[in-house]
Amino acid sequence: MQQRELGSSGIMASVIGFGAWAIGGWMWGGSDDQAAVEAIHTAIDNGINLIDTAPIYGFGHSEEVVGKALKGGWRNKAVLASKCGLVWEGNRGEHFFDSSDGIVEENDNPQAKRHVYRYLGAQSIRQEVENSLRRLGTDHIDVMQTHWQDPTTPIEKSMEELLRLKEEGKIRAIGCSNATPANMDSYRSLGPLDVDQEKYSLLDREREADNLPYCQQHRVAFFAYSPLAQGLLTGKIGPERKFSPTDQRANDPRFSLDNRQKVAAFLRELTPVREKHGITTGQLVAAWTVAQPGLSHALLGARTQEQVVENAAAGAVQLTPEDREFIKRAIANVKLS
Repeated sequence: MQQRELGSSGIMASVIGFGAWAIGGWMWGGSDDQAAVEAIHTAIDNGINLIDTAPIYGFGHSEEVVGKALKGGWRNKAVLASKCGLVWEGNRGEHFFDSSDGIVEENDNPQAKRHVYRYLGAQSIRQEVENSLRRLGTDHIDVMQTHWQDPTTPIEKSMEELLRLKEEGKIRAIGCSNATPANMDSYRSLGPLDVDQEKYSLLDREREADNLPYCQQHRVAFFAYSPLAQGLLTGKIGPERKFSPTDQRANDPRFSLDNRQKVAAFLRELTPVREKHGITTGQLVAAWTVAQPGLSHALLGARTQEQVVENAAAGAVQLTPEDREFIKRAIANVKLS
């Protein structure tokens, strides 16, 4: 497993990270907590030490499961990343979404719907960090990232509080997510910014024009979330796949039958490269992702031990420049509807 530093923090983390969104259950058709705990242990045993979670993933449930998995000596083996800035108590900040938006919840109860706001006020950040520490069962979080940017709070005010939390030892490094280079300039004007987490995959390459070169220039680690396009690039979601009504992909146009057929055809084109390295389609796509200039880590979701073992193996794959160019040429011809 390759490891890379998180910005200038001195923290080394595996290039393949464990993305803990799905184990929160909400928007992913539920979860199996025991299977998730076993998956996290297997991830660590196979060289994945970076675990990325957030309070909004299952409204605290993902963090609780991660905390359960890291009890005992497991915590010392992990680089733990979480987030702040999406709150569902109160109405401060900017309304972002309601918990039922685009998804039918199990045991749907209108009284239980949550109204989620983007809010990065200083006291809110502190409260979120305290809540995360409690759920995770730890005295510090290695990387605290602002999950979405809050247009109602100056970034400098948010950064000041994050720096105070860092001085207190409750967090070790500061990151942002879903941000622009201008946002990152504002963070960096007050102190070190070590991580930027953005959506990036073979199907989502907009950040190659802005955030990736910025991170490369300013020594900021770039975490790619959804690098397998929520499973679409694994080669395991075929035309026959049926999604649970509580799985966000059930109503996502990207997962239409037409798009799945187009992606399947693209992935078949990659067979020569995949067979050359003796790896799976998902491993090939993950290896391509972490080989991109300026991109340091790929966060791969997993809910089973088998998925984790496959993901971890991608961290040792070394693609040649010719391999990477072949893949880039092939994806250029894919136009999703």
